[in-house]
Amino acid sequence: MGIIQKQGIKSSYFIFLGFLIGAVNLLVLFPLFFSKEDQGLVRAMIDIGATLSVFCTLGTLPVVYKFFPFYNHYLGSKKNELPFLTLIVNLIGFGILIFIGWANKDFIIRKLGKSPSLGQYFNYVYPYTFFLLLFYWLEAFAWGLHKGVTTNFLRETAIRIITTVLILLFGFHLINFNQFIALFSGVYLIPMLVLFYLLIKSKQWSFNTFKISSVTKRLKGRMISFALFVFAGQFFNLLARTNDTFMIVGLKGLSDASIFAIATYVSAILEIPQRSLNAISIPILAKSWKEKDFANIKHIYHKSVSNLLVVGFLLFGLIWLNIQNLVAFLNWVSHKQGGGYDALVNISFILGIAKLIDLGTGVNAQIIGTSNFWKFDFFTNVLFVIVSLPLNFYLIQHYDLIGLAISNLIALTLYNSIRFGFLYKKFKLQPYTWKHGLFVVLMITLILIVHLIPDLNNIVFNIAASSIVYTTLFYLIIKWLNPAPEILDAFHGILNKFRDNWLSKK
Repeated sequence: MGIIQKQGIKSSYFIFLGFLIGAVNLLVLFPLFFSKEDQGLVRAMIDIGATLSVFCTLGTLPVVYKFFPFYNHYLGSKKNELPFLTLIVNLIGFGILIFIGWANKDFIIRKLGKSPSLGQYFNYVYPYTFFLLLFYWLEAFAWGLHKGVTTNFLRETAIRIITTVLILLFGFHLINFNQFIALFSGVYLIPMLVLFYLLIKSKQWSFNTFKISSVTKRLKGRMISFALFVFAGQFFNLLARTNDTFMIVGLKGLSDASIFAIATYVSAILEIPQRSLNAISIPILAKSWKEKDFANIKHIYHKSVSNLLVVGFLLFGLIWLNIQNLVAFLNWVSHKQGGGYDALVNISFILGIAKLIDLGTGVNAQIIGTSNFWKFDFFTNVLFVIVSLPLNFYLIQHYDLIGLAISNLIALTLYNSIRFGFLYKKFKLQPYTWKHGLFVVLMITLILIVHLIPDLNNIVFNIAASSIVYTTLFYLIIKWLNPAPEILDAFHGILNKFRDNWLSKK
């Protein structure tokens, strides 16, 4: 896959490192130093801030993704006014948010009756949203300049390192909880400033042009139409993915939100390859559509499905086979709070299946979003919300947290099935081969077999035994079947480098 493969591997390193640091934060440090309610408060701030920041963009991000290459091609970086225009729109969006929040403050606090501490600290959501908004704005341009590796490091790794520092400051009583929340609300400030500096330094991006260009005058109608549709679609998509947190906070309380947050994070480990691939593939797909290189789009679609399925099953198997060990560890490390993490087992399994289905459809969203049929992205995201909101509400009322997990599975399956059907009907894109079907069957069989390994009554030994057996058999299967040659080549490349470095030291 050329650029996508090389940058995707580098991005995956940083994303995986960030997930490891985040795992330490979420699974060790937070349970050790914070109550479940405090953990739920932080999770609520993150999800609310992410949703509100996307709202504040008012559609500027998809405009940058699609039209920034045109601006740079026709105007060059020094005459490109798109950075200035999009910033103004973002600031207007944030101003609208502040006004709505101020006018409805009492209503918001009243609706958070099950989570009074969130109402107490709700004002800190605004600075968190503001700095995240600016980071998103800069990140969109960085993606267009093929700097997805840098942005992934800042968003996935640097943010979690800063969070670790804040947790330790609180854990060692160097700051109190109020100060922790205040500092956490500005967690995106440093990454945002670093990204701004790197873009300026690259000389491919500037922020000193305010004059409306002929490109903007020619494309403004198309950009506004595109922005409104794709923005609404993205916002509805994000709302569908985060409304479960809002419902838990409003209906159950922050303690339940913390448990669901851990299950969500554990299942989100499967997104590591997907998130890096999305960042790299968007500008490549946009260019392919522009040049009408349909063969490359088909190639990217097929390879994305193969690579994401292989890595996804590797991670899913490792997670599911060790989830009982994770629960035992969390109950032990949080003994002061009385444990209570047993519900993670079933929730994580269902959420993991949902993520696998999402991975198994590749970069379908990116292909649609960068094509001339981008309006379909809006309609599918609206459908996603229409399905997930009432389904979430009904299932959480009747089946608690496990109901939310089932709702995620149903909504994601329907959502991706419709997108797959659209790409097949409209473009005859069908990325699957017999190898994919056989691979899925072999993986399910392998997970069931390794799951039969008897409990060794020791967390460390259990993790080592199941992980080594599963990884070894997994490697033998993909070496024989070879469903994703790039993954196998990358793995062999890492082994060869490690062997060469080890031999050179001797």
